[in-house]
Amino acid sequence: MQAFLEYVVKGLVDRQDAVRITPVDRHGLTVYELRLHPTDVGKIIGRQGGTIRAIRSLVQVGGARQGLRCTVEIVEERPED
Repeated sequence: MQAFLEYVVKGLVDRQDAVRITPVDRHGLTVYELRLHPTDVGKIIGRQGGTIRAIRSLVQVGGARQGLRCTVEIVEERPED
Protein backbone atom coordinates (compact mmCIF):
# COMPACT_ATOMS: atom_id res chain seq x y z
CA MET A 1 0.00 0.00 0.00
CA GLN A 2 2.80 2.40 0.78
CA ALA A 3 4.29 2.08 -2.71
CA PHE A 4 0.88 2.65 -4.29
CA LEU A 5 0.25 5.70 -2.11
CA GLU A 6 3.67 7.10 -2.95
CA TYR A 7 3.03 6.61 -6.68
CA VAL A 8 -0.32 8.44 -6.51
CA VAL A 9 0.92 11.33 -4.37
CA LYS A 10 4.12 11.90 -6.36
CA GLY A 11 2.02 12.11 -9.50
CA LEU A 12 0.06 15.03 -8.05
CA VAL A 13 2.76 17.22 -6.48
CA ASP A 14 5.44 19.54 -7.87
CA ARG A 15 8.16 18.68 -5.34
CA GLN A 16 8.34 14.90 -5.51
CA ASP A 17 11.60 14.77 -3.56
CA ALA A 18 9.87 16.23 -0.47
CA VAL A 19 7.24 13.46 -0.25
CA ARG A 20 7.69 11.29 2.86
CA ILE A 21 5.30 8.50 3.84
CA THR A 22 5.60 6.86 7.25
CA PRO A 23 3.37 3.91 8.23
CA VAL A 24 2.31 3.97 11.89
CA ASP A 25 0.38 1.14 13.53
CA ARG A 26 -2.38 2.34 15.88
CA HIS A 27 -4.39 -0.49 17.46
CA GLY A 28 -4.68 -2.57 14.29
CA LEU A 29 -5.10 0.44 12.00
CA THR A 30 -2.21 1.40 9.74
CA VAL A 31 -2.03 5.17 9.42
CA TYR A 32 0.15 6.44 6.58
CA GLU A 33 1.50 9.80 7.70
CA LEU A 34 2.07 11.93 4.63
CA ARG A 35 4.62 14.74 4.80
CA LEU A 36 4.85 17.16 1.89
CA HIS A 37 6.39 20.46 0.92
CA PRO A 38 4.05 23.23 2.22
CA THR A 39 3.25 24.41 -1.32
CA ASP A 40 1.98 20.94 -2.28
CA VAL A 41 -0.42 20.40 0.63
CA GLY A 42 -3.27 22.20 -1.13
CA LYS A 43 -2.87 20.04 -4.22
CA ILE A 44 -3.27 16.86 -2.18
CA ILE A 45 -6.23 18.18 -0.21
CA GLY A 46 -7.97 19.45 -3.35
CA ARG A 47 -11.16 21.47 -3.60
CA GLN A 48 -13.27 20.94 -0.53
CA GLY A 49 -11.08 17.95 0.35
CA GLY A 50 -12.06 15.95 -2.72
CA THR A 51 -8.58 14.73 -3.64
CA ILE A 52 -7.55 13.54 -0.17
CA ARG A 53 -10.96 11.90 0.25
CA ALA A 54 -10.41 9.96 -3.00
CA ILE A 55 -6.87 8.96 -1.96
CA ARG A 56 -8.16 7.72 1.42
CA SER A 57 -10.88 5.70 -0.30
CA LEU A 58 -8.36 4.04 -2.61
CA VAL A 59 -6.06 3.18 0.30
CA GLN A 60 -8.95 1.80 2.38
CA VAL A 61 -10.22 -0.40 -0.45
CA GLY A 62 -6.72 -1.59 -1.35
CA GLY A 63 -5.99 -2.38 2.27
CA ALA A 64 -9.28 -4.22 2.72
CA ARG A 65 -8.40 -6.46 -0.23
CA GLN A 66 -5.25 -7.43 1.69
CA GLY A 67 -7.11 -7.80 4.98
CA LEU A 68 -5.73 -4.56 6.42
CA ARG A 69 -7.29 -1.43 7.86
CA CYS A 70 -5.56 1.65 6.46
CA THR A 71 -5.99 5.40 6.30
CA VAL A 72 -3.98 8.49 5.34
CA GLU A 73 -3.18 11.59 7.39
CA ILE A 74 -1.42 14.71 6.19
CA VAL A 75 1.17 15.90 8.71
CA GLU A 76 1.92 19.58 8.31
CA GLU A 77 5.28 20.54 9.69
CA ARG A 78 5.38 24.19 10.53
CA PRO A 79 8.68 25.99 10.99
CA GLU A 80 9.27 27.20 14.52
CA ASP A 81 9.42 30.96 15.04
